[in-house]
Amino acid sequence: MSDFDQQIRERAYQLWEEAGRPDGRAQEFWFHAQADIHTRRAAEARTAGRTEMREPPDDWDIVDERSDESFPASDPPGSF
Repeated sequence: MSDFDQQIRERAYQLWEEAGRPDGRAQEFWFHAQADIHTRRAAEARTAGRTEMREPPDDWDIVDERSDESFPASDPPGSF
């Protein structure tokens, strides 16, 4: 089981307990927990730039910098 699935499982269980442990609603709690975890992970997004990375690459140039700053954009950066 992945870390993500384990987080969902734990959150779903917590929601189920908070709701009084109702029968027959496992899927509802799973989807609610999944949405909660996705929301939390999105809030943890880092700011742009090599210095903000946990493990920055050794080779990093201006094109990489512009791409990182523009992500997630639909068009590639145009300054290179």
